[in-house]
Amino acid sequence: MLLHLKSKSIVISMLTGCLFQFGFTSLLGITLFLSCQSPQKADLILINGKVFTYTWDDPAGDGSPAANAPYVDGVLQPDAEAVAIRDSKIIFVGSAAKALTLKSENTEIVDVGGGTILPGLVDSHTHVAELGAKLTRVDLTDVESEQQAVALVAGHAKSVPAGDWIIAQGWDEGAWAQNYPDKNLLTEKVPRHPVLMRSLHGFAVWCNQMALDRAGIDSNTETPVGGEIHKNAAGQPNGLFLNRATTLLDAAVPPPTQAQIKQMLLAGLKEMARSGYAAVHEAGVDSQHLAAYQALQDEGKLPIRVYVMLSARDESLIREWTTRGPWRSDDNMLFVQSVKAYYDGALGSRGARLLEPYSDQPGHFGVSGDGYGFDQDLVADIMQAGFQVGIHAIGDAGNRETLDFFEKALSRHPKLQQNRHRIEHAQVVHPADFSRFRQMEIIASMEPPHAVEDKSWAEERLGPQRIKGAYAWRTFREAGVPLIFNSDLSGSDHNIFYGLHSAITRRDKNLQPPAGWYTEQTMTPEEAVRGYSSWAAYASFLENETGTIEIGKWADLTVLDLDPHETGVHAPDDLLNGNAILTIVSGKIVYGE
Repeated sequence: MLLHLKSKSIVISMLTGCLFQFGFTSLLGITLFLSCQSPQKADLILINGKVFTYTWDDPAGDGSPAANAPYVDGVLQPDAEAVAIRDSKIIFVGSAAKALTLKSENTEIVDVGGGTILPGLVDSHTHVAELGAKLTRVDLTDVESEQQAVALVAGHAKSVPAGDWIIAQGWDEGAWAQNYPDKNLLTEKVPRHPVLMRSLHGFAVWCNQMALDRAGIDSNTETPVGGEIHKNAAGQPNGLFLNRATTLLDAAVPPPTQAQIKQMLLAGLKEMARSGYAAVHEAGVDSQHLAAYQALQDEGKLPIRVYVMLSARDESLIREWTTRGPWRSDDNMLFVQSVKAYYDGALGSRGARLLEPYSDQPGHFGVSGDGYGFDQDLVADIMQAGFQVGIHAIGDAGNRETLDFFEKALSRHPKLQQNRHRIEHAQVVHPADFSRFRQMEIIASMEPPHAVEDKSWAEERLGPQRIKGAYAWRTFREAGVPLIFNSDLSGSDHNIFYGLHSAITRRDKNLQPPAGWYTEQTMTPEEAVRGYSSWAAYASFLENETGTIEIGKWADLTVLDLDPHETGVHAPDDLLNGNAILTIVSGKIVYGE
């Protein structure tokens, strides 16, 4: 429990903070005077905490701690107990006794009760609008069967006017790939509403007959390049759409109003604040969503910082910002200096592009490049305008060809390497290509939960050899590649403790497999925390302003009810029981009061 205090009185000695100086005035003699400067008083002081400043050097590629890191018996130790904040900046880090000398009658003092104080956590690949929307949709996460999913939607339909769209989300396209659903049961149980069932990672949708009718989809509908329309024995669409074909159904759903988009974004951002995140990197923002973010920023309603990655699929938006160049708001709450592009599909839906055929589908290689909507010229143009580019690449061929694209662009304009480009997911990489990430200083932006969620079927897709280059965090670290961690919400649970647990143990929420999955790729607790903090700050060019707890930096802090360093070493499964208890952004408590 947090304890909030207000200092009622303060005794100040006349000589406190005073500097004695001798001043000489003409020949009349010597005048002694005092030059008094009172210490800067704090707006907010956090005390009784286990503060991990992360101001020491990074660990080595094998996870060995730096010589100046505060380790004792293999466990990282806190290096302070209090933090003082004024005007959105950190003004003191150290002991509680010294921090309390900075209080005034207006200072808010928060006793965090032994909680762990970390640099403000960052989820560096999110889809916040989807998270906000998911809070109001039928949630299919962890649903194990078509029958169970349909029953949930049928129950929801009872409270929805006939003819209105019903959107559900969260069924696992990877786990269900050997037995995909069709429209029949859904049409039977929910005949009076058009229903769209989005998958966990967004690379598959499933619908009923009314949704097909509303979308005007029939046997004559042309399949988009890079997509699949599944059909029944009569040649009619059976209600299942994969990869780029999902856009046919998405386009039929009435678009939300600007007010609704703002509402979804704000709901999602508040949920992230409750989860302990001080910032998100929002991947694939189109014109409508950018306008909503800008409106929230203008209204002073953004609860946490938003680092926008513009959608390369919105050509007019990219052309506009190619002319404008990177931008950040005056209050440093909204940033537009990155772009998200797609090179291939997902492994679960067999859309990821592989160098050799899928082990469980001979002759199939996935989709990529132009066939998946990747516009090389458009992306190259905005790179030259100074933008960072993050390209979605899952398969080993997808990653190799994405690296080829970067190599070509950087050979023509070497200075563009300074833009800290990223490959989003970097999920399956050929052994020969890890070093290429390092050579071009490409950041690997990865999701620890994906490994433990995909483990039940990923090896079937890839086989026993290729799987060794998949979800390969340690291999990236040993190769000297910058690495960041994120959730890719709403496709995966964004709970920070789930992310840390996945990175440290390679076990799922059911603690399976008991010994972990390909544990040679596990992270130390320090590396896992850095993946969501200091390394994420580097990925957004903000390492001089945030990512560590030190004087002069932004007062972005996360307080947890357990220490992920000690727990991660001695009782890692207990991480799943942790909670965020306080989130501070720009010196303001945005969650936890």
